[in-house]
Amino acid sequence: VQLQASGGGLVQPGGSLRLSCAASGSIFSINVMNWYRQAPGKQRELVAAITSGGSTNYADSVKGRFTVSRDNAKNTVYLQMNRVKPEDTAVYYCNVKGTYYSSYLKTLDAWGQGTQVTVSS
Repeated sequence: VQLQASGGGLVQPGGSLRLSCAASGSIFSINVMNWYRQAPGKQRELVAAITSGGSTNYADSVKGRFTVSRDNAKNTVYLQMNRVKPEDTAVYYCNVKGTYYSSYLKTLDAWGQGTQVTVSS
């Protein structure tokens, strides 16, 4: 199973950015899709999560500004980032939890390669 993240880049404070992460491979089911971020010198933190049923959860620091969504048919998760702030600067990672085929069903806990988001004027 592979995760391919895209959409990062440089954005001005107050601007918007949309991240995408597509999962591919012998996936049987995806229970939850997460976005984490890690800023220099800081621990990785959970930014947003969305379950297969569409329930969402956000870090307090991004509530009301970021929106997580998913396309179950494409095994893809999105993070719409609005009204970004300099403190949103970080490497953003997608994470997928579920099950996949490998002779038999196994637990899936896969990570994307990370995409850099820089908020600066």
